[in-house]
Parts: sequence; C-alpha cells; structure tokens
Amino acid sequence: MNEKRKDYISWDEYFMGVAKLSAMRSKDPNTQVGACIVSMNNKILSMGYNGLPIGCSDDEYPWGREGEPLDNKYFYTTHSELNAILNYRGGSLENSKIYVTLFPCNECAKAIIQCGIKAVVYDSDKYADTASVIASKRMLKSAGVEIIKYQSSGRKVSLDL
Repeated sequence: MNEKRKDYISWDEYFMGVAKLSAMRSKDPNTQVGACIVSMNNKILSMGYNGLPIGCSDDEYPWGREGEPLDNKYFYTTHSELNAILNYRGGSLENSKIYVTLFPCNECAKAIIQCGIKAVVYDSDKYADTASVIASKRMLKSAGVEIIKYQSSGRKVSLDL
C-alpha cells in the first residue's frame, strides 16, 4: 500500500510563502513586504505587496526614505496589507486571516479591523518599538484580532524561475 508523502509544507508555510513571494513584486529598494489573505477554509482570497497605486508610474515617484514629504516614498506608497484588502473583489473578508511578512503599522491595523479580518500571522516585527506598531498592537488586541508570530520551520524552498 502506498502512503502519502510526509514532507509537504504546512498551511502556515504555504501562506507565508505566498506572502514572501508577493513581497518580491515590490519595487521598493529598501523594504519589500507581502501579504496573503486566507479564508477560514484555507482558500487564498487576496494578495498584495507594498507599492504605488495603479496608474502611478514606478519611475515617476520617489523611492527614498529621506527628504521632504513630497520627495520621499511615504505619501505615495500603499502597504501590502491595504493592497491585499483593496485587491479583494469577492465581498466580505469577515473572519479571514492575513499572513504578512512585516508586522502591520497602525494604519493597516485599522483597515484589518474594519474589514473583519480576525487573525494576523506575521513574520518580522523589526519595528516593534515604534509608536506605529505599538498603536497597531493595542488596536488589534482591543478589537479581538488574534496576533500570531509565524514559526518558521527553517525549510528552504527553491523556485526555478
């Protein structure tokens, strides 16, 4: 009798892998972030990465982090979580889960809460000490959104693109 293979990836590895692959689409030279929204039944609903809105040329806007507000990226780029939420065209995101490569900022936390996402699975939390992330965690906890640190298996996955 044949048995199924045992080295397949877990749901968490699969969805965080999709988020990491999505991050590779970002044109940002400093920070590439990806997100993947999943239903309660483990179906991918939407994906996103940080970048400019549709119709705004990646070549005409600044990508720097320094300088005057109109001369850096922050007024122009959309974060991966918000992009994933806005990319969804199927109706409600109630009770879904979002996998994200970087812990959401306060603005993305508001969008996550408002659209009904009930769990955030994050990989990196490198900005944990910033006011934005502290406020984000406060709001997510108040709203009853589960916060889950992604536990990497250490497995290496290679794509031959």
